[in-house]
Amino acid sequence: MHPFHWVPARGERHASTDYRPSGGYPAGSTITTLCDREMRAEVGEVAWLWNTCPACNAEAHRMVGGARQTATV
Repeated sequence: MHPFHWVPARGERHASTDYRPSGGYPAGSTITTLCDREMRAEVGEVAWLWNTCPACNAEAHRMVGGARQTATV
């Protein structure tokens, strides 16, 4: 398991190390993200399809000791 959780907020998927209740962050929960911002969690299937916040993604990869991977075409 990783020390962070992904959460949709403000039109992107962000990562947070805040405590996550069973079943995920409820809509409207205030979270602090790995990109060092406070925002409100959003819910819904479409929200999980949003782009990933580049700053959260870079920090998440740093936390797990991996380099950020980029897609190749």
